Amino acid sequence: MSRSAKTILRIAEIFGPTIQGEGALIGEPTVFVRAGGCDYRCSWCDSLHAVDSRYRETWTPMDTDEIWQQVSGLSGGEPLTISLSGGNPAIQNFGPLIARGKEEGYRFACETQGSISQAWFADLDTLVLSPKPPSSGHRVDWQKFDHCLRAAEGSGQIVLKIVIFDDQDYDWARAVAKRFPNLPLYLQPGNPESDPDVPVDLTKATERLHWLIEKVTTDRWFTPRVLPQLHVLVWGNKRGV
Repeated sequence: MSRSAKTILRIAEIFGPTIQGEGALIGEPTVFVRAGGCDYRCSWCDSLHAVDSRYRETWTPMDTDEIWQQVSGLSGGEPLTISLSGGNPAIQNFGPLIARGKEEGYRFACETQGSISQAWFADLDTLVLSPKPPSSGHRVDWQKFDHCLRAAEGSGQIVLKIVIFDDQDYDWARAVAKRFPNLPLYLQPGNPESDPDVPVDLTKATERLHWLIEKVTTDRWFTPRVLPQLHVLVWGNKRGV
C-alpha cells in the first residue's frame, strides 16, 4: 500500500516514552499506540476506555501520518519500540504504520488475544499472543489462534503471555503450554483492581505474585517465566503511563 493511501485508525491514546510493564519486553523503553475497539469483553478488563463502544466518542480517527507525527514527537525521533495495544489492535490495519516506522529504524510489538489474524503480523518484531483464561468469561477459538500463528511466520519472535487469577486459570495455562511447547511462555498474576481512580493495594499485588511463584515452583513447572505487572506496581492503574 502506498503512503498516499489513507488508512484511518481508531486510536484511544498514544503515550510515552515509558517502559513496557509486562511480558517478554518488560522494562524496554516504549511508545504505546492504543487502538480503540475490541471483539472481547473480558470480565476483568483493565482498559475499558479502549474496549467498550460507549467510549467510542473519545477515540480519535487518525491516519498514518498523524499517528507518526505524535510517535516521532514523543520519541524525539530516536528509534525505539512501538507497542500496538488495545483493545484488540488486530481488528484494524496497522500495516502502513509499521512500514512507515520500520523505514526509520523503529521496532514494533503487538499484543492480541489471537482471535483475529492479520497479514501485518509477519512484519512485527514481537507478537505477544495472550489467550484469555476461563476467568475472562471467554473461550478461545484455537482454530483462529492457529491462524494468527501462521500469519506471524517470519516475524521476529512470537511469545505467549497468560494472566492468572485463580487455580482454574493456572491449570488452563498448563494445558495451553502443552499445546504450544515451542513458544516462550510468560505468566503474570491478574490485577482485579482496574479502576484508574482507585490506588492499587501493593500488598495484595505482592501476595498474588507470591501465590503464582509458589504454584510454579511447588509443581516444578520450570518452563514459564513468572513476571509482575511492573507498570501496576509503579503507577497503579493510571492511564497513559
